[in-house]
Amino acid sequence: MNSRKHSGPPRPADARSSREGGLWLHGTHAVLAALANPARHSRRLLATLEAGRSLPATLPLGLKAEIVERRALDQLLRPGTVHQGMALLTAPLPEVDIEDACPPEAGRRNLVVVLDQVSDPHNVGAILRSAAAFGARALVVTERHAPDATASLAKAASGALEIVPLVRVTNLARALDRLATLGYWRIGLTGGADQTLAALDATGDVALVLGAEGSGLRRLTAERCDLLARLPIAPAMESLNVSNAAAVALYELVRAAPAVP
Repeated sequence: MNSRKHSGPPRPADARSSREGGLWLHGTHAVLAALANPARHSRRLLATLEAGRSLPATLPLGLKAEIVERRALDQLLRPGTVHQGMALLTAPLPEVDIEDACPPEAGRRNLVVVLDQVSDPHNVGAILRSAAAFGARALVVTERHAPDATASLAKAASGALEIVPLVRVTNLARALDRLATLGYWRIGLTGGADQTLAALDATGDVALVLGAEGSGLRRLTAERCDLLARLPIAPAMESLNVSNAAAVALYELVRAAPAVP
């Protein structure tokens, strides 16, 4: 590991740089995944002596680990941030569109997750993590009423932000039309559907569409779906948290139609 000692906290100018197009990622999984992602352009890496032992021996070209005291990271990041002793200043990931991220690949099961104005970064991060775990091609979100790729989102995603492309669209209805043109069946998840997800024939390529916390799918979004389905939950509970619903639904889709070897 390339490293150099940095005795004091990062200078105020360093904190300003994150507001000038950079982002301080923090936490072991988020930082290590970003370091392993060739699409990331990292600028500074700060780590405590203990956390620095977890860093890879070879870092991206031109990057050196700066060994700092834990208090330096406490001062740099928001109060109460669980940074696990490391932080990485990095440029945002390049933007991608549906045609780049979602064209179905032959010989595999293609899944895309679509979120209709899900606004909580922890939920979006958790959905990214599930999307990566079940092999989804991309996560599609709206430009408005959706969180930016913040450090909180990256931390909740536990490295999945570097694995699953995050596609932002200005018009979700048109985005669903584009996915249909690519060959995806659009399945909207809603508690009011007649059929359960398990009862559907969902063996092709699927775009799984989930609504916002509380309000669910908007009318126009639901109308763009080919099928609507629900998860069979106990009557005592009205609904699942959207990130939990995404994980259960993705498992069901993968179980119903395993990936092609």
